[in-house]
Amino acid sequence: MAKAKMNKGNLKKKLASPIVTIALFAAAAAMLLGSTIGGARAALTYYSENYTSRVQMYNIGVSLLENGTRIAWRDYGEESDGTWDETEGYLFSNMLQEDEKFRMGKTYPEVLSVHNSGSIEEYVRVYIYKYWENEDGTKNQELTPDMIDLNLVNLGSHWLIDEEASTEERTVLYYRHILGVDEESVPFTDTLTVNGVVAAKVSQVVEINGKYKTIKTIYEYDGVQFGVEVEADAVQTHNAEDAIWSAWGRRVNIAEDGTLSFR
Repeated sequence: MAKAKMNKGNLKKKLASPIVTIALFAAAAAMLLGSTIGGARAALTYYSENYTSRVQMYNIGVSLLENGTRIAWRDYGEESDGTWDETEGYLFSNMLQEDEKFRMGKTYPEVLSVHNSGSIEEYVRVYIYKYWENEDGTKNQELTPDMIDLNLVNLGSHWLIDEEASTEERTVLYYRHILGVDEESVPFTDTLTVNGVVAAKVSQVVEINGKYKTIKTIYEYDGVQFGVEVEADAVQTHNAEDAIWSAWGRRVNIAEDGTLSFR
């Protein structure tokens, strides 16, 4: 997964933009390591990294919360010099107990939400990516993203799925309400479950060498890794319909009470 980069040379131009937007990118991946498989469900290790990018103005901030913990953020200061406070965190960092191994097929709490850590009100959009990769980094076409169940919640009442922008690997969500300063959104996920069939697909090979017989267990998906990525964007509420169209390319309607809907 490539790190998102910001072009600092364009910072001054971006700061002058009438559209206030910020993006927070959080990625997590897990790998099934064939070399360490004893019991297949104990072989899943995980790692993650977080990046931030696409900042266009000060006074705005966005944070990603996982199970109530602020794990990554980028917040712009009150000055127009482009300074900001940011940190990188880790998805899944608090999901397991000490010395606990990740188990395929087990459901884990994974409550994700967005917090307005800036000083102006904002609208929020979230991207969720799910995919499988082979050990060499190529996409695995046999395993579908549906086998990575990051369960979505509060759809309709608080979060809207943008069906036009969503694909099999990508889900795009819009928060329907204005997110006030220091306010946390209603969660958009609550659990994570990775289908255990990935570790369960095994075969055995019998090798006979003289009077000795060896039985080898072969795991069909050795070396396969799954990826989960979350990207949250925030845009100003001033002239919101035009700002969202300009920043995100989506036509929306904003009701008098601030509620967002798709055109």
